[in-house]
Amino acid sequence: MIDRAGLAEFLRRRRESLQPEDVGLPRGQRRRTTGLRREEVAALCHMSTDYYARLERERGPQPSEQMIAAIAQGLHLALDERDHLFRLAGQHPPARGAASEHVSPGMLRILDRLDDTPAEIVTELGETLRQTPLGVALTGDLTSYTGPWRSIGYRWFADPATRSLYAPEDHAFLSRMWASGLREVIGRRGRASRAGHLADLLLADNEEFRAVWDEHEVGIRPHDVKRFVHPELGRLDLTCQSLLDPQQAQSLLVYTAVPGSESHEKLQLLSVIGAQAMP
Repeated sequence: MIDRAGLAEFLRRRRESLQPEDVGLPRGQRRRTTGLRREEVAALCHMSTDYYARLERERGPQPSEQMIAAIAQGLHLALDERDHLFRLAGQHPPARGAASEHVSPGMLRILDRLDDTPAEIVTELGETLRQTPLGVALTGDLTSYTGPWRSIGYRWFADPATRSLYAPEDHAFLSRMWASGLREVIGRRGRASRAGHLADLLLADNEEFRAVWDEHEVGIRPHDVKRFVHPELGRLDLTCQSLLDPQQAQSLLVYTAVPGSESHEKLQLLSVIGAQAMP
């Protein structure tokens, strides 16, 4: 059963404990609110202010698992706090580890401070969970996919348009890398895992994947420099640095360019063009 009073109090306390800079928002002038405003939390959670406000007032319907997950992420809750929130809402907490899409508060705080840099948080299957605005401008919104299409490894073989974002001379290597990575995840999680399901889909429908898969390669790692092809700016050679959250099997990928290089100048231009540069 939902604990409406407990849920409302917990939400208020967590909202009041956060400052705008904690979640990547500007503080602005003449701010009298203790912590975040309700409308700010609602925006972070991708829901209406009225819906969120009713929860804090012990009203409204019982929130779904999807709504609770969105609130937990918007409030930058740690895993124990997320699980407590689910129980207050009368829901079972979701699984932890590789199956979880909950991004840790620490990882989100880092991402929030990278507003001038292309960056993304991805799962071990190459599913993008979060992107910075400049990350969206570089590759498009990769968080909008559903089902198997969320994995870039699956899209790489199933949708030829995916490859247009990468230098043609890297395509053969990237095919081997995605297949190698998928095989390694299956080794860790088992054939009955989501990774195994992706492999089965591709083996059934994609001849190129079958040929690469039959090589049984593992241990192929990304190059330090990724060569992107932007539809407006052309080629950008970007160094990729990664930060791993082993508890959640998620990585923060940050893309930078050598200062003074042509790619660095293009990144600066990309920050001006913004997401509108992508069709």
